Amino acid sequence: GLINPRNLVLGCEFAGEVVEIGTDVINFKVGDRVFGFDDNRWGGHAQYKAIDSRKSVALILKGVSYESAGVAGEGAHYALSYFMTMRKLGVTRVLVHGATGAIGSSAVQLMKHEGWYVVATSTTKQMSTIKGFGADKVIDWQKVYFTQCGEKFDVVFDAVGKSTFKACKKLLRPKGVYIATELGPHAQNVWFGLISPLFKLFGAKRILFPLPINNQAIIQELADRLADKSFTPLIDRTYPLEAIKEAYDYVETGQKTGNVAIKIN
Repeated sequence: GLINPRNLVLGCEFAGEVVEIGTDVINFKVGDRVFGFDDNRWGGHAQYKAIDSRKSVALILKGVSYESAGVAGEGAHYALSYFMTMRKLGVTRVLVHGATGAIGSSAVQLMKHEGWYVVATSTTKQMSTIKGFGADKVIDWQKVYFTQCGEKFDVVFDAVGKSTFKACKKLLRPKGVYIATELGPHAQNVWFGLISPLFKLFGAKRILFPLPINNQAIIQELADRLADKSFTPLIDRTYPLEAIKEAYDYVETGQKTGNVAIKIN
């Protein structure tokens, strides 16, 4: 809002039990376990939340915990959106920079499930975790800068927005694509993305800056991936709602791995 916050309760992803439904709701019933994503009205950090049943909300399938589903809505939905763009490019070799984040850790799993060759960057501490997600090769960015890996890729996916097209260009194959989750210096990723058709026309390496998809189909696919174990959210820590300030303080240190969950009793 211009003067005061429009939404007082933060939290864009959530999981919980349906306790009440509107008269027109036909796809959910009281007692259903559900999860979802709402970056419009927010409100996930509360005991109760209302959401339109046609929005990004889906059933939690058998065998999936509230904790896993509760952190699967944001980072994974971004990763799945970018992954769907890459799939259209017909890629087979991808480098994921920032594989220990919520988006990057999700992307590695989605790509390996597709059968792609994936090189990922990680902190020293989490190298075995990212290897366990299926990455073919893991680079410790705390010891070696990933642009020196000596390999070529169809796509370099910067899942943390810490690099640039210029720095990653030498890693790309001819007609290769750089995709980032952040705007980049001076919003260059947006501007380069807008003129990307010209780069493609001349067969040059280019930037794509796809807008994430936010709909029920995305959440439903994540529900299926959670259930068949082809995707498991990476959870760093879980805090009770009473300690939400400490949770935010920890996240803002920039040292978290994957997701931080808030448990509401």
